[in-house]
Amino acid sequence: MTKATEAADQLGLSYELTQHGPVNSLEEAAAARGIEPARLIKTIVVRLSDDDYRFVLVPGDREIAWPKLRTLLGVKRMSMPDKDTAFAVTGYLRGTITPLGSTHAWPVIADERIIGTISIGGGDFGTGITVDAEDLAKALNATVADVTD
Repeated sequence: MTKATEAADQLGLSYELTQHGPVNSLEEAAAARGIEPARLIKTIVVRLSDDDYRFVLVPGDREIAWPKLRTLLGVKRMSMPDKDTAFAVTGYLRGTITPLGSTHAWPVIADERIIGTISIGGGDFGTGITVDAEDLAKALNATVADVTD
């Protein structure tokens, strides 16, 4: 059990926990979890201002489209926090960040291409939570929008 799986249980999510050894790339992580890279979801933390962050869920084969995200959020600037700040605002190390079980429930934005069965970080290295994308978005009250290229 991790903070993420405990949070998934509390949210009533039906999921499968996957654990694997060290990997060196997103492609290796996807293979270890038995999914396509597009179905491995990256959780990116972005800072809008001091003490104002968002979790952005991005398919593994895509990147954040910063102009789209800025337009959606109605801001002119945003940044990615350094690793220490990311840990301070989520309780997770880089590479393990997930909105599930975060120390703060920052709003979640999920790219509209995240559909079907996906794997999101499980809160620890080599740990994934395989879940239905729609169920996850509902449980996290995520804003679903086109935010990637």
